[in-house]
Amino acid sequence: MMPRPAMGAAPRESRQNRLPLVALLTANAISQTGNYIAAIAIPWFVLQTTGSAAKTGISGFFAILPIVLAGFFGGVIVDRLGYRRTSILADLASGLAVLLIPLLYFTLGLEFWQLLVLVFLGAFLDTPGASAREAMLPELASLTNLSLERATSLSQIVERGARLAGAALAGGLIALVGTAHALWVDAATFGVSAAIVAAFVRPQVHAQRPPEAHYWRELAEGLRFLRNDALLLTIVVTVMVINGLDAAFGGVVQPVYVKALYGSALDLGLLVSMNGGGAVVGALIFAAVGHRFSRRLVFLAGFLLVSARYWAYLTYPSLAVLMLATFVTSIGAGPLNPIIDAVRFERIPPGMRGRVFGTIQAGAWSAMPLGVLLGGFLTERFGLQAMLIALGGTYLLVTSSLAFLPAIRDVERGSLRVAERKADSSP
Repeated sequence: MMPRPAMGAAPRESRQNRLPLVALLTANAISQTGNYIAAIAIPWFVLQTTGSAAKTGISGFFAILPIVLAGFFGGVIVDRLGYRRTSILADLASGLAVLLIPLLYFTLGLEFWQLLVLVFLGAFLDTPGASAREAMLPELASLTNLSLERATSLSQIVERGARLAGAALAGGLIALVGTAHALWVDAATFGVSAAIVAAFVRPQVHAQRPPEAHYWRELAEGLRFLRNDALLLTIVVTVMVINGLDAAFGGVVQPVYVKALYGSALDLGLLVSMNGGGAVVGALIFAAVGHRFSRRLVFLAGFLLVSARYWAYLTYPSLAVLMLATFVTSIGAGPLNPIIDAVRFERIPPGMRGRVFGTIQAGAWSAMPLGVLLGGFLTERFGLQAMLIALGGTYLLVTSSLAFLPAIRDVERGSLRVAERKADSSP
């Protein structure tokens, strides 16, 4: 007679299987919340202390450039160190860099160049950790029998929810205690994220590389993989352009617009929160019913809806109307990253995720430093209205052109599944 399992064994095992995924998403939510606090607090701090849109653009440049560099050069390190270890070390190091900003400001004093150095270091150290947490997602999701699309939708909901919470929290903190004090909270979020990953996350995937593997050879493998995949390359180039536009808008035009029209960091936080809130709703809808529709159709429609945001700003509406318009247009953003993430996980072998994800992120973000830098100088030169027209028109042109690109047809689930074949591709 076969022994019967103990009562409650299955539910306990189910909870144990869910715990690592829940912990990973929680750690990511906390870390991302801190990032969005910084995204509001630092530009506002520069505007308050200098009154210069150009210097705000320069600070944005030093916040984004390291993400590109770390994504490109750090992917191999992520694969070598392991995803869990990289996540923990990156969070601790990045938190220390952020901690030094208010610490210096309230003690020895903080020069503008020192702020730029610390902003650069904080972003440079944070990027490998974000890539590492992302790389652990498929295997942890498989423990809970979640489909890839639902897992990536959950991850996107967490990220957009962090924007919703982090931006509102940043605006509230700045209004209550000041910009510099808000950065204490930002630094603390990195420590909490590192502790959660250390305690609860045990990934099932590890990169397999021979002992003689060479850094530059592995880096070249990531570049070659991306070059040989037409769909991923098309997505990277498209996202690179629109990210450059978004960087100019979010890093300079939007803060200057809000300061000129509404006057409060809390108002800026509310608008960014509405952006996150709309995207959360879009991701929830996609997680629930997205599998019933063509990925390509949802992908194109989402981009077109997001492009309407710029035209809403051009009408110079009341804050309440602009918040509503931001929420509605941001629903289109909800499915975009889940679709992109699902495609990446389908096409990239587990052992190469660090270097290929890093290469993809570096490519997708490569126009952002220039975008935010030019955004500052061009806003001072031509004004808000001209910038909004230029940004909105370019965004619409780029996103609508996706409908005519043949490679985008392969975004459909299951099409051209090449991860295993390309893992060993030769130059």
